[in-house]
Amino acid sequence: MSPRLTVRVVTDLADREACFAIRKEVFVAEQGVAEDVEYDACDAVAVHVLAVREDGVPLGTGRLLHGEAAAAKTGGDPAVGSLGRLAVSREARGLGVGAVLVRAIEDTARELGLTAVDLHAQTHALGFYERLGYEAYGPEFPDAGIPHRAMRRAL
Repeated sequence: MSPRLTVRVVTDLADREACFAIRKEVFVAEQGVAEDVEYDACDAVAVHVLAVREDGVPLGTGRLLHGEAAAAKTGGDPAVGSLGRLAVSREARGLGVGAVLVRAIEDTARELGLTAVDLHAQTHALGFYERLGYEAYGPEFPDAGIPHRAMRRAL
């Protein structure tokens, strides 16, 4: 059963810190990604989203890059955004939080006038993104030592 949750675009420092804490838990602590790789210059220009349980506990996060910030990840097409840093806390996994975050990022992309969203999926998560309408393209590649594939979904 899905928890009662709200997803919001991050507009204040407290929400941004909650996003970073979830990313640290998932990517740095669980997956061994170096902090200097996990946090990058794109964080300053990204649209961050945060899922919180009805009692205010943060459950997950993700970010959307667009414009110049997304160009290196999307082949330079200004109409394509880049979804990234999708992370759900261990206790909230399997409850649909990730899918709700992806849809919120897609809604934000539409509001920005984007026509598609790209992402770099860890290969173990390909099925999750395929169920949400994303299609893999190109070869597998390493990112932070973890195998990934590029994926895209038209909006």
